[in-house]
Amino acid sequence: MDRRKFIGATTAAAAIAATGGSFVPRPAEADGAKQIDAGADAALQRFYAKVAGSQPLIQAAKGVLVFPKIVKAGIGIGGEYGEGALRVDGKSVAYYSASAASIGLQLGAQTHSVVIVFMQQPALDQFRTAAGWTAGIDGSIALMDVGDGAAITTDSIKDPIVYFTFDNRGLMFNLSLEGTKFSKLAR
Repeated sequence: MDRRKFIGATTAAAAIAATGGSFVPRPAEADGAKQIDAGADAALQRFYAKVAGSQPLIQAAKGVLVFPKIVKAGIGIGGEYGEGALRVDGKSVAYYSASAASIGLQLGAQTHSVVIVFMQQPALDQFRTAAGWTAGIDGSIALMDVGDGAAITTDSIKDPIVYFTFDNRGLMFNLSLEGTKFSKLAR
């Protein structure tokens, strides 16, 4: 990477970090509700295919927040952004963005899908009524590390909120939802 491109990329990443992830370029409303829903449907189908027992888990959940694609990139300073749908009883009830900024040992770029499962009604209610909700600050999210072909059961889930990340494409050192801010989109 030549020096000008490096400085441009670093400046953009610094702007993302300085604004808490809120300065992330978005396509001009290209990700409308229908596009987010189509992406969420496809992400859930991939999730069901990869993780045995996931479909009954989603059906038993009080709500599920599906981010079909979160893009994360960084060179020392980084950021991530994605848009998703909150589903209750299988229907989209609201749309959210996920954004984060970070500084530290990180290098690379990747995209991944995230499914956040609200197993308890109070956890879902707290998320829905918050003006902005930050993972790890406003609520604890437990990572379920199941991998491809693994199985889960509703009996094995004891946490009020659990998340799954899958379909990792690219290479990125550093992957976590801690500090990710979720904001409701006006759609």
